[in-house]
Amino acid sequence: MAPVTRRDFGKAAGLAGLGAAVPALLTGCSSDDSPRTAQAAAAQAAATRSWRVTGTALAGLGSFDATMKSFMQARNVPSGQLAVVRKGKLVLSRGYTWSSSTGFTTQPTSPFRVASLSKPVTATAVLRLVQDGKLKLTDRAATLLGLSTAADPRLKDVTVLRLLQHLGGWDRDISPDPMFQDAAIAKALGIALPVKQANIMKYVSAHKLDHAPGTKYAYSNYGFMLLGRIIEKVTGLSYASYVQKAVLTPRGIKRMKLGHTLTQASGEPHYYSGYTGPTVFDNSGKKVSTPYGAFNLENMDAHGGWLATAMDLTRFAGIYDGGTSVLTAASIKRAFTKPETGINSNGWYYGCGWMVRPVTGGTGMNTWHDGSLAGTSTLLVRRNDGLAWAVLFDQRQEGSAPSYGDIDPALHKAANAVKTWPTGDLTSKYF
Repeated sequence: MAPVTRRDFGKAAGLAGLGAAVPALLTGCSSDDSPRTAQAAAAQAAATRSWRVTGTALAGLGSFDATMKSFMQARNVPSGQLAVVRKGKLVLSRGYTWSSSTGFTTQPTSPFRVASLSKPVTATAVLRLVQDGKLKLTDRAATLLGLSTAADPRLKDVTVLRLLQHLGGWDRDISPDPMFQDAAIAKALGIALPVKQANIMKYVSAHKLDHAPGTKYAYSNYGFMLLGRIIEKVTGLSYASYVQKAVLTPRGIKRMKLGHTLTQASGEPHYYSGYTGPTVFDNSGKKVSTPYGAFNLENMDAHGGWLATAMDLTRFAGIYDGGTSVLTAASIKRAFTKPETGINSNGWYYGCGWMVRPVTGGTGMNTWHDGSLAGTSTLLVRRNDGLAWAVLFDQRQEGSAPSYGDIDPALHKAANAVKTWPTGDLTSKYF
């Protein structure tokens, strides 16, 4: 399977900030496996579909419901979910369904694959280990994990911080993303599918880096997979166990869990894609729907494997507002500090697990992350005025379909249309 770059699945719309459009990147965990462009599995006739909304929204927030309806109906998205937080208070938590089937109705508590929204979660766990003195940002990945540097001695210069900031030297625009190269890895190592994370690490370490570490930003799913293994090495716990203990439980988040490729969690939606590919779970070569076996979600745990609800993600994002037991103010500042490569030509940079844009002519910054897998499109936004939201879909842009990046400015517009924000808080209803 060849990796899809951000150009292949739609033009990214920008973070609108406080009304001024700015460009953002769609950089999720993404793969492509077929020239098919039709989203056949989800192309039910619109005339047979019904619109259903579940969950709760406080008064005055109708612009969000209207935005989700128009967006999903224009793209025939079966399931969507949105949560909105203002100054720490949950003011909207909704599930949206646009489907002819009555067998599944999206709930605000339905767990979705969140793809690369897993990265801020992993980064938070790493920062907590640094905060607790169990890990240093200057520690070297090869030393921690016992990776061979024979193929490229520069691998010794890949630090924890550089992994967090996508400065490790792997570039999926040059070398294929190894997280989607299962068949090639199995063949090279002379092993049967499925490959394991240790196999991927052995394979990648036997190849040269695409850039000298620290010299060029290049989004790397593999680098975040390594961070998951570092967490396990340092703590002696599984990646998921440590994240639950140190990051999620202190925030009362109980629904989040790692997803599985071939089985669904209770209440999880179906994922739709027009693409198919050979299974990566055995050597049969059987063609499967891409979301259900043409990639290995279990191997992607730390960079793209979590299941969550939109409100779980906004609850998680509240860690970065400060005042929680998870991260100190110093750790939060570290997360948003500019990397050694500085601000890019589009005016933003990748911090530790977050994309960061300083606000022009004001104080603070907008921070965000997005995610994309076949069958999944997600976005988590923190605005510098105290607003945050997460939006999740069970389908992503493919081929010539309308851009899913458009949800970004659309939700900023919906937020800016609210004349009077409600003062209530739905948090106790769901947490």
